[in-house]
Amino acid sequence: MAKDMEHQLETLKEKYQSGEIGRRDFVKYLGMAGIAAGLTGGPFAYFAKNAFAAKSIRFDGWGGVVSEAFKKHAFEPFTKASGIQVIDGEFGDMDTYLTRVKASFPPGGEFNLAHLSGVFDYARYIGLGYGVELDESKIPNLANVMTAMVQPYKSISKGKLSAVPYDLGQTGIAYNTKHISKEKAEKLGASLLWEKDLKKKLGSWTDWRTNIWYAALHTGQSPNEVKDLDAVWNALREQRDLMKKYWSSGAELMNLLANEEIYATVAWSGRVAALQEQGHPIAFLAPKNCYSWQECIFVLKGTDLEVAQKLLNFMLEPACSLAVAEGQKYPSSLDPTKVPMSDAVKKLPAFDPTGKLDGYLFADPDYWNSRQVDWAEKWDRIRAGA
Repeated sequence: MAKDMEHQLETLKEKYQSGEIGRRDFVKYLGMAGIAAGLTGGPFAYFAKNAFAAKSIRFDGWGGVVSEAFKKHAFEPFTKASGIQVIDGEFGDMDTYLTRVKASFPPGGEFNLAHLSGVFDYARYIGLGYGVELDESKIPNLANVMTAMVQPYKSISKGKLSAVPYDLGQTGIAYNTKHISKEKAEKLGASLLWEKDLKKKLGSWTDWRTNIWYAALHTGQSPNEVKDLDAVWNALREQRDLMKKYWSSGAELMNLLANEEIYATVAWSGRVAALQEQGHPIAFLAPKNCYSWQECIFVLKGTDLEVAQKLLNFMLEPACSLAVAEGQKYPSSLDPTKVPMSDAVKKLPAFDPTGKLDGYLFADPDYWNSRQVDWAEKWDRIRAGA
């Protein structure tokens, strides 16, 4: 029976690679076939049920359409194939989640995998001693990930990995085309978020980094090397009086834009793409030095590495990774020069056909992490009206 199922899975993979079946069907049939379990050897060995009976692993992510994409295209097929339950948790921002991790006992405690944003978050967790050392030989699909996304992590953790890069995006500016013309948006760039004609129709995220980043752009400075900090604080105070709402989650962002409570806001590229797909008149502006970021799936200390590595490899399988990319609207970390991309993925904001990410400005982890305590506290006071 096991040999027959292994043969069927190999045949299934060959059909997918030859284009006889689509990616979604491949993931669905893979999950269905994997239920039989007992498989050994070959690329599907990690689905052996007898090795993972009655196990579970927790994954914390961003909620909304992002979590739905992971659940539908990654977690449910993985559970069907392996028998391992993926416990799906959510958070609204990185600082709140880190506070929860620190408060657990031992630190990390019940937490296993997290969809962390930015290399600076990876650096924070490594610095706190929450990392692990993944066995890359147990994650063969990692070989298809863009080198430009892998190396920043390895440089932080001395050539090892405690996470796998999974997607990338940009925090640009979303604007309603019924009320703001493309010409006006492109002319103003980052300063659109300070446009007085849009008073009480502007929004922003509660995140301190994002607001300081855009205040730096508005005042003509490099976000990774702010020279005039007073100008940044003054700009944020000025902007506060123009704001309708500081949103705290992707779902809230989408509701504010969809209901036309706000006309312009900093926004995550994938959420804008989701709104566009729903038919809303929302455009995405990536001004010069737009806040670019990549996200990783971080494995916390104390996690069952055998289970974690199986899940990570499954999630990096092109069929799974690209289905998640289409679902959450963020480009995959897989290298487009190694793995064929669908037209839907190629059209996503922040997609780079070269796989090199040249010209993308990412937050410098040392610069931002070393200033977090002072800058986050200052931002909180300004947002509160100080």
